[in-house]
Amino acid sequence: MVQASRISFRSGPQIDMLLLLCCVTIASFGLVNLYSATSVYIEAGKRSGLADIYVSQVYWIVVGGLLAILAAAIDYRHLERLAYVFYLGGLIALLLVLVLGPGIRGSTRWIQVGSFNFQPSEFIKILLIIVLSKYLHNDPRMEPRRWVDLTVPILLTAIPAALVMAQPDLGTAMIYVLTAVSIVAMLRIRGASLVWGFIFCATVVPVSWKWVLRDYQKARITSFLDPEHDVTGSGWHALQSRTAIGNGGLTGHGYMQGTQNQFGFLPDQFSDFPFAVFAEDWGLLGCTLLLGLYCLLCIWSIHIASQAKDRFGAALAIGVGAMIFWHVFFNMGMAMGLLPVVGITLPLFSYGGSSVLTSMVGLGLLMNVSMRR
Repeated sequence: MVQASRISFRSGPQIDMLLLLCCVTIASFGLVNLYSATSVYIEAGKRSGLADIYVSQVYWIVVGGLLAILAAAIDYRHLERLAYVFYLGGLIALLLVLVLGPGIRGSTRWIQVGSFNFQPSEFIKILLIIVLSKYLHNDPRMEPRRWVDLTVPILLTAIPAALVMAQPDLGTAMIYVLTAVSIVAMLRIRGASLVWGFIFCATVVPVSWKWVLRDYQKARITSFLDPEHDVTGSGWHALQSRTAIGNGGLTGHGYMQGTQNQFGFLPDQFSDFPFAVFAEDWGLLGCTLLLGLYCLLCIWSIHIASQAKDRFGAALAIGVGAMIFWHVFFNMGMAMGLLPVVGITLPLFSYGGSSVLTSMVGLGLLMNVSMRR
């Protein structure tokens, strides 16, 4: 009877301590790094602008933690029934951005409610994962799929991606597409269909270059291919980021001692390039630890997917893990000069309310699936 009671006790939801500790550690590193990124403004007594974002980030982490608890507490299978309703609401929010959103730095991405700026394109990442997971759950066929069989997930991804590109926000649209591809990769696809897919992508690239990409987006790609082309213009961000990372060496300059950051050479050090600040402060050893935590998080999401009790839960876990992976891949890649500069944040590390809340909710869903394996 003792053994039976133990089995009954363990059969209930159990908190995934590895996932929890990994998320808390990354978020803690992010807060410490953000203080370093803004310390020069705080010490100068400038209590407005950049000096305030550290306090704001603490609030966002707390609110995001509460939302993550809520996302983990409600059985994820309830989301399946409302997936298309949530998705439709997200599309309406994207349309409202184009109609009502204020223009900030040449783009329209936010809906302003009082003093709060809400970025719907961030939350669409979670809604897209949920709706694609529902599609896979409702279509359990095992035979290899043709492109015509993937019409529904392609449309579900293409519509929000097109609306986000109109803002314009190339980075977020890329996250949509790559996260969707990662989820659809759970299906078996015919070899001939894969070949045609590569041919289609090769055709889309030159068309997008001529008709879709804006001039500043082309300039970023040109600067990536030729770093010396415009070092004081479109190539400035990448140059200063690479310099900061190189300055870090093996062990770094020490906390809040990075010269590129403290002297104001590194632009967007709190949003797009927090990794460069971290690398200059803590060096290769610190970067290896941070990258290891992200790798552990992504690998553990695959493990959770393999243990999920249904196809919907497995797709949710893969989707959240893919979203985190592609964010880390692009953010660190652009910081090191390995990829063009795009506006993609580093999860739980970069400043930004919508970004933090989206990451937290996604990790809450991952915890949800893990607790109900």
